[in-house]
Amino acid sequence: VELGKANVVPIYGLNYKDLPEDANRWLAQFGNPYAGILVDPEGRIGLDFGVYGAPETFVIDAQGTIVYKHIGPLTPADIETKIKPLLQ
Repeated sequence: VELGKANVVPIYGLNYKDLPEDANRWLAQFGNPYAGILVDPEGRIGLDFGVYGAPETFVIDAQGTIVYKHIGPLTPADIETKIKPLLQ
C-alpha cells in the first residue's frame, strides 16, 4: 500500500525555510507525493511542531494530535513498521 495523493491517507508537506523555487525544483526532480504543501519561510510553523531539522515526519490523528514523530529520512522499513501500523 502506498501513501500519498492516490491513497486514502493524505500526506502534506511543509516547505520549511526554503525558497519556493528551490522547493519546486526539488519536487520536480524527486516527485511530489503531497496532497498540499504549507509554506513556512521563517520557520514559525516548524517551531510550533518542534521541528529542529529536516526531514521530519509527523503522523497526526483526526483530532489534530501528533501521535508519532520521525526524525530523519523515512525508509521503506520505517513506513511499513512505524507509520502504517498507526494508520490502521
